[in-house]
Amino acid sequence: MNDLKWEEFERVDLRVGTIINAEIFEEAIKPALKLEVDFGASVGVKKSSAQITDHYDPSDIIGKQVCAVINFPKKQIGPFFSECLVTGFTQDDDTVILAVPDKKVKNGLKLA
Repeated sequence: MNDLKWEEFERVDLRVGTIINAEIFEEAIKPALKLEVDFGASVGVKKSSAQITDHYDPSDIIGKQVCAVINFPKKQIGPFFSECLVTGFTQDDDTVILAVPDKKVKNGLKLA
């Protein structure tokens, strides 16, 4: 693996946001949820598709804060455009556990 240059890391805009809407992504090939994440006034609300259905139900994650990369280009997934990448940790069984702050923080804060 190549070492990452500091300037490259600084380009990644990783912020915290709160899930304000979640629903099953019916058209997805792999099971996924469609999320709307509020990143506060400076960024706004962004949509994301997340393959997290093994551990998360839509009704259970409304209000949960997540960490997401907000400066990737939009990615079309079927009829849906994902505007950010919600991060998580892939386990040995290929299921994903969300990366979340351990205490509530202000939406839009950038990873330091």
